[in-house]
Amino acid sequence: MQKLYEPLTAAFRRNKGFLDYDRFFKIVKKHTTLMEDCTTIALLLQASGYPIEEKLNGYFFKPMHTSYLEQEYVVIDIETNGSKPGRSQVIEIGGVKVKNGEIIDRLETPVHCAYIPQNIIDLTGIKPEDLVDAPSRKEALSMLRNFMGDAVFVAHNVMFDYTFLSASFERFGLGPIGNMKLCTIDLARRTIVSPKYGLATLCETLNIPMPSHHRAYADALCSWKIMKHALKKIPKYVKTSDDLIRFSTSSNKERKTKAIKNKNS
Repeated sequence: MQKLYEPLTAAFRRNKGFLDYDRFFKIVKKHTTLMEDCTTIALLLQASGYPIEEKLNGYFFKPMHTSYLEQEYVVIDIETNGSKPGRSQVIEIGGVKVKNGEIIDRLETPVHCAYIPQNIIDLTGIKPEDLVDAPSRKEALSMLRNFMGDAVFVAHNVMFDYTFLSASFERFGLGPIGNMKLCTIDLARRTIVSPKYGLATLCETLNIPMPSHHRAYADALCSWKIMKHALKKIPKYVKTSDDLIRFSTSSNKERKTKAIKNKNS
């Protein structure tokens, strides 16, 4: 399923955010070995958080038809007892769900874990005895899966959280993450002048209070506040959530070309 997300997104972008059933299924057959019918595959994609909607004899790619303000985002942070999901696990999950510039939901949970190395205890302040009665990994990850829905997945250094969680989901039979992703480091680099772009430095630059670094919910909340600052400075040609995602990874040349095009239109 993971091999399908990128080519499918590219195809939607080439076709103004819509694929009829035939085009959709041809891409699926080309990039996966799934033998299920078109409808079942679409349901599997939706269950993974991939943002498509069926209508008009095909599928719409929702981020290309949703204002970046009206889009739902889940701003996530995790604490783990190591860096490799195959040998390590999540020990704390924090997140806020936002829409129209406001927080509409929250998630904060510890995760049961029997072993935490001393360097992680020193970094986070989380000890194994704090997690004795915490939800199991599967319970906590299931909570997160439900919380995310098909919102855009946002994090500071998004690839770490996204990759670690996707591997963790698959390990517990919850399937990979198909949500679109947005990195607040990338977004900040294109909108905010700062000596460095780590979470603590950006918070200092923007005068964002940071009560407890390296705790999941606090860091997720700080990431959201950084994102709010960045959204005030995005160019006018960014209209949809897909525009915002693409802007966050765009080159200087691409941004200049877009700005000139928008000015002349």
